[in-house]
Amino acid sequence: MDFTRLGRIFKSESTTEPKGYPGMWKFPKDPEKCCIYRVPEILRSVNSEAYTPQLVIIGPLHHYMKTQALNSLGDVPNTKSMGYVNLEEHKKIYLAKFGERLDGNETIDGFRRTIKQHEKIIRESYSESTTWIESSEFVDMILHDSVFILEFNLRRIHRIRGMKTGDPLIDEPCVGFTIMNDLMLLENQLPYFILSKLFDLIFPIVMPNRTFRELIIFVFGFRDKIGNSSNFRHFTDLARCVRVEKLQGRAQPEFKHFEHMFNADKLHSGGVKFEVLAEELSLEVSFVNGCLKMPCLTISDRSEMTLRNIMALEQCHYPHTAHVSSYVLFMDYLIDTDKDVELLVEKGIIKSWIGEPSSVAKMVNKLGLGIADSGSYYYDIAVKVNAHYSSPLTKSFAILKRGYFGNMWLGTATVAAALLLLMTLVQAVSSVIQVLQNA
Repeated sequence: MDFTRLGRIFKSESTTEPKGYPGMWKFPKDPEKCCIYRVPEILRSVNSEAYTPQLVIIGPLHHYMKTQALNSLGDVPNTKSMGYVNLEEHKKIYLAKFGERLDGNETIDGFRRTIKQHEKIIRESYSESTTWIESSEFVDMILHDSVFILEFNLRRIHRIRGMKTGDPLIDEPCVGFTIMNDLMLLENQLPYFILSKLFDLIFPIVMPNRTFRELIIFVFGFRDKIGNSSNFRHFTDLARCVRVEKLQGRAQPEFKHFEHMFNADKLHSGGVKFEVLAEELSLEVSFVNGCLKMPCLTISDRSEMTLRNIMALEQCHYPHTAHVSSYVLFMDYLIDTDKDVELLVEKGIIKSWIGEPSSVAKMVNKLGLGIADSGSYYYDIAVKVNAHYSSPLTKSFAILKRGYFGNMWLGTATVAAALLLLMTLVQAVSSVIQVLQNA
């Protein structure tokens, strides 16, 4: 076999991007520039809605769905397709209003030139080939999507509570909430750098005292939760950075696999105490003197969507520092039954907005499905927790506490009996001493 010739063929083929079809992998990818990925099917199959835009399509990965939506025009029951069509029309309105906000076509033309100048880098930010989108269409898509994100968030910042604007995206909370969710989806991202560059062209006019970074951190509710040193590549990455920031400056433990950790109710019955930490979005967990300290985890439909997309990003971009995935899998070990959820809610470690404890347990247990476990950031803590639970001394104390001090009246009676026994013993010893002295 002519390996030299085979190598030349492979090299020539591998440097040619597949053309003509959405969803085709890009090979080779530039690992320094690629940061926006298609969610692996093994994750999508668990809950596809968590990764799919409900109203607004941003970027090239779902661009093909716009044509599909147009083909459904007039099919009113097909609300998702109609939503896509309505938002595409809204993007055109926002583009016109954005021009009016500034100096008309001059700013829009400046945006278009900036996007064209950085088109190659923007395309390289995606894990899939975008060559099926012609250059003029690609630039126009990025222009409309970028201006939509800027105009939508500027309107949210400047809205006056209680005053109607005529814009359903601003006036109707459910619509605005859905769009904010869509802007957090991994497959629905624009590279942060191009949004920042475009904002820099106009910020002296629209927001002279605030950077784009400050604007985005504010509208996503992350103010005071992320420092200036954290760099993020897009909005999904921002949500991850907020959670992992406090872990970054520390000595990183080796990620190791652990096969088992006891669930929360069993650990608590065995003498492990639980305590909530004040920082809600942190991933810090500690185990000191038999007390497992953890941040509060809010459980809601939105938090499930956010966590799933962050974990998908970690699987593709941060496989060896998958801190959020490690935390979710750690919680999965703690939660097996309704009792585990009830305990963690009681301790403030879980705040639930989705109803029954069984719903929380089911959601947490499904979050880890399909995740490739590359070792856990919390391995050392899991080992310590298991060792503490398995200690004979800890178990004996837990049994004593549960058996004699679990009930207030029984505990009071036990203490009273112990005091009576002690007083009787002291009296007996005193009597013996007195007899010996008189002898």
